[in-house]
Amino acid sequence: MRKVTAAVMASTLALSTVCHAADALLGDNWHPVDGAAPRNSIQSHMFDGIRLTEQQRQQLRDLMQQARHESPPVNVSEMETMHRLVTAENFDEHAVRAQAEKMAQEQVSRQVEMAKVRNQMFRLLTPEQQAVLNEKHDQRMKELRELSKMQRSPLMQMYSSNRSSQ
Repeated sequence: MRKVTAAVMASTLALSTVCHAADALLGDNWHPVDGAAPRNSIQSHMFDGIRLTEQQRQQLRDLMQQARHESPPVNVSEMETMHRLVTAENFDEHAVRAQAEKMAQEQVSRQVEMAKVRNQMFRLLTPEQQAVLNEKHDQRMKELRELSKMQRSPLMQMYSSNRSSQ
C-alpha cells in the first residue's frame, strides 16, 4: 500500500512540477532581477542564472508552446477513479494497484515527452551556457545528496536506539 500511495503522490507531484516549470519557462523570469525573489517557488528551473539572447528566449517559448499543444491533457477522470477507490467503504487493493500503475504509466509518458523538450532546449544553448547549466546542476545534486544524508541520519539513529532498547 505504501508503494501505491508513493506512486500516486509522486505522479501528482511530478505533474505539478511540470506545470510550474512550463509556467516558469513561458513567463518572463528567465533571470530574476537582482534581489528579487523568483515568481514561483521552484527555484531549480532549468535556466536559472543563464543569460539568454532574445532569439534563444523565443525559440524556447516556441518549443514549450509546441510541447503544450502536443501533450495530452491531464486525465482528471483517472484521479477521480483513484479518489473513489481510496474513499470506498471496502478497500480493493488490486483495483488501487491497477489504477496507480495506469496513472504512473501516463506520468512516465509525460516525463519522457518533457525530457525530449528539455533536450531540445539544451541543444539551443551555446557551449558556454551548457557548461554553466551543467555546473549549476552538479551543485544542486551535491546539495540534494547532503540533504538526503541529513534526512537519513536521524532515521538511522532512531532505528539503532530502538534496536538497542529491545
